[in-house]
Amino acid sequence: MFGKIINNTRVVPITLKIVFFFALFILVSNLTSNYINLVYNREAFLKQVRQLLVKDLKSLSEFANIQHEIYQYQRDLESSKQKLEEKGLQELQNKKALVLGIRTNGNIFFQSSRVKRFAKFEDQDKLSLMIENFRKNKKEGFISFEYNEEAYFGIYKYNPKWDIFLLRAEEYNEFYSQSRSIFWNISVIIIIITLACAVVGIFILRYILRFIGIISKSLMRMIKNQQLELIELKDAPNDDITFLGIAFNSLSNTIDNLVTIFKKFANREVAMKAYQEREIRLEGTMKELTVLFSDIKGFTFITETLGSDIIKLINMHYDRAIREIEDLNGVIGSIIGDAILAMFGVSSESEGNKSYQAVQSAYKVQEVCEQLRLTMHKRKEEIVRKRGALTKEEEKIYKAVLLEIGIGLDGGEVFYGNIGSQIRMTNTVIGDNVNSAARLEGLTRVYKVPVICSEYVKDDIEKNVKNHGLHFIELDRVQVKGKTMGKQVFWPILKENYDKALQKEISVFSSALQLYYEGRWRKAFAEFEKCKLPLAGEFLERTRSGRTPKRWDGVWTMKTK
Repeated sequence: MFGKIINNTRVVPITLKIVFFFALFILVSNLTSNYINLVYNREAFLKQVRQLLVKDLKSLSEFANIQHEIYQYQRDLESSKQKLEEKGLQELQNKKALVLGIRTNGNIFFQSSRVKRFAKFEDQDKLSLMIENFRKNKKEGFISFEYNEEAYFGIYKYNPKWDIFLLRAEEYNEFYSQSRSIFWNISVIIIIITLACAVVGIFILRYILRFIGIISKSLMRMIKNQQLELIELKDAPNDDITFLGIAFNSLSNTIDNLVTIFKKFANREVAMKAYQEREIRLEGTMKELTVLFSDIKGFTFITETLGSDIIKLINMHYDRAIREIEDLNGVIGSIIGDAILAMFGVSSESEGNKSYQAVQSAYKVQEVCEQLRLTMHKRKEEIVRKRGALTKEEEKIYKAVLLEIGIGLDGGEVFYGNIGSQIRMTNTVIGDNVNSAARLEGLTRVYKVPVICSEYVKDDIEKNVKNHGLHFIELDRVQVKGKTMGKQVFWPILKENYDKALQKEISVFSSALQLYYEGRWRKAFAEFEKCKLPLAGEFLERTRSGRTPKRWDGVWTMKTK
């Protein structure tokens, strides 16, 4: 009744929407009419009540005059006040109704009511109004006032014999309570009738619009199966809904061609472009991107050990790693055996800094590897717990499945587009910075760090991302194989990993590295020996002799990839 959920989105039937909004409009219309009717009835009722109050006040005024004559004879003021209060009470029906005798100084001469008694009339503004009207020779009138912290309306009249204002009044909320009750009762009846009509309307509209449901179910099935089919329109009436189904069937072949194109590409941007242009072309443009290159370490050993089972292990890793990259707006350029090439900043619609997203992705992929290693370690512990130890073959397999990866990051102007042929094509990047990312990944084995990035990535983040929470540790100035110039390389460290112990070791390393750059290798060697970080091992080997190379410019030339 409420539709189905497709791709985390609920598809609500049109019948339900029509009935809902129609019922809502009817309900609002009826309730509004009921309220307007209530307002008009209240006004009419208020006029009638005022006439009754006038009658009550007239009777009370005459009685007050008689009591004044009796008072003149008996001189018993308390008895006269008591008689006036008793007379006032005879006129009252509601609990909060009241009759007051108010002197011009605000003192209450007598009070007939079932509410709290007061010695003085607190609403001085309304008392002043009555006095002012009296001076203008207007001795009676209608009035609204505050009494006992509640709103009242009523009628007053000046009694010259007692020199008081006689006031007969009703409390607003109490007066309107019955009309409110009628309003809510009628509103409930309106809601029940509207809901009953809505239920009947759903069945009627579902029959009239039944082919919308047929078309929707067919489309949902096609989406689920990723396969187009014709919609069954047998016995359909000749209306615009049927025409919609016929139009879809006529376009089915064209859409099928687009789906075939979609299957050639995993990248969202390429698929959308193919959908909009109805074709795919071998072309590309120069773009400023950040490139991530990931490679599995010791892949030869893993392949020799696991054989064909290596596919299961790699797919287990790729399944989560690629998801992490795409969640951070990364686009997979290619997957070559044990290596992943990903690009960031491809889509102009994606939010966030491309280099920052690349660093975050690099550590997310490292987390995936770490979780995989933990899973394998738990399995090993289970086997050891049951059998006591692993066999030699099992120990070898265990070492093989403990995947470790290195990740290199670089960025800049690259060619991004489609290459290949009209028969088979791929979407990728080509450029010097792509090769550089691969070389930086290779350096992770040399410096024993998980991620290495270039100065481009560091500058892009530091200039464009506020509160990025990253610490960039300079590792070296290196000329990788195949390049003619040296460049600075950095180890980006997440804020949560940059604890005091690591800061201390980094400080020692950075001091030693500065001596290394300056060509003071004997002192640099002594400082590197103080550093407990694995990356210091590479520099200990270089500086062990204490002899600085001739023409030393601080750049180390790598002989291998």
